[in-house]
Amino acid sequence: MDKIIEKISAMGVVPVVAIENASDAVRLGEALIEGGLPCAEITFRTTAAASAIRTLCNSHPGILVGAGTILTKSDAETAVDAGASFVVTPGFDGDLVDWCLDQSIPVIPGVMTPTDINAAINRKLNVLKFFPAEAAGGVKTLKAISGPYGSIKFVPTGGITLGNVEEYLSLPNVVACGGSWLVKKALISSGEFDTIKSLVREVVQLVDRIQDK
Repeated sequence: MDKIIEKISAMGVVPVVAIENASDAVRLGEALIEGGLPCAEITFRTTAAASAIRTLCNSHPGILVGAGTILTKSDAETAVDAGASFVVTPGFDGDLVDWCLDQSIPVIPGVMTPTDINAAINRKLNVLKFFPAEAAGGVKTLKAISGPYGSIKFVPTGGITLGNVEEYLSLPNVVACGGSWLVKKALISSGEFDTIKSLVREVVQLVDRIQDK
């Protein structure tokens, strides 16, 4: 888990991807790598998710591939079998989290309330997805949470854009942000991988500036 978090933290932003055609994963991987962000969270919002994970892992072994929008243990099993290195959930499901921990699968469960955070603490987890970030109060909420939960780090996702990602990444309790704006479904399906590469480069440059401060 620590090694996965170190990699995610170093990148600063995790591209959150909903992909309709698994064959597009090859060119997507190329765009992410060439753009300087060799990481992807493939969400289980499409039927192609597992195949896309497998294709991406096989075609680009050096890329860090996780599975997002994991709702059930069955989803998690499918994702890991396809090659996912970590699992991300939108909400906190104790049974699902326990299964991942029992299987030594790195998991970043979604939380939105102090009750959710307490459930994670009881399982000795200290890096959590804050979702939906903007709708749940965004930066203001994360600042408020840092008081009683000073040891907890977050990966805020939901409503993150190039316009507000710096504000999130500047918080000491944020290790990285989830970014769906980098790899919108329409860009993938229309083959606009050069656009994706440009968007990735733009955010990589921003993250570098933030981390150099």
